[in-house]
Amino acid sequence: FIEMNTRVQVEHPITEEITGIDIVKWQLMIAAGEKLNIKSEDIEIKGHAIECRINAEDPYKDFRPSPGKITSLHLPGGRGVRIDSHIYQGYDFLPHYDSLAAKLITSAPTRKKAIAKMRTALEEFIIEGIHTTIPFHLKMMSHPVFIAGEADTNFLENNDWEKI
Repeated sequence: FIEMNTRVQVEHPITEEITGIDIVKWQLMIAAGEKLNIKSEDIEIKGHAIECRINAEDPYKDFRPSPGKITSLHLPGGRGVRIDSHIYQGYDFLPHYDSLAAKLITSAPTRKKAIAKMRTALEEFIIEGIHTTIPFHLKMMSHPVFIAGEADTNFLENNDWEKI
């Protein structure tokens, strides 16, 4: 599981959304002795998916952790919107643990539609009582460099996100 940790923890919803294959389920079934009945050449990639990691962090203060209690919560939903989360109204984010609140995933036939769906989902996502990375993700979903698919790992180092 060490080798699978990064993929399963971070990116597996994207793979699942564009392939229709529940890779966590398969990982557990294989561990239980079942044979994998899917071949790589049989897997079809359909559409586009985007994931935003919603963290209990304050993007206006260098993304510092934002511990506290969630006083109000509204999760977005609808076709092509997926939330992987453990939070609930009243959940208390302690400063000693990972700040991940939710993985928000949108999928659609095209990248442009997946981005538009993500913007709408982020606008509908309400978490009160703590600061989150939602404002940061909203700005990114509207930035021309991101929309064009040209953002890279140096994007934030080279740009002040609040001015983008």
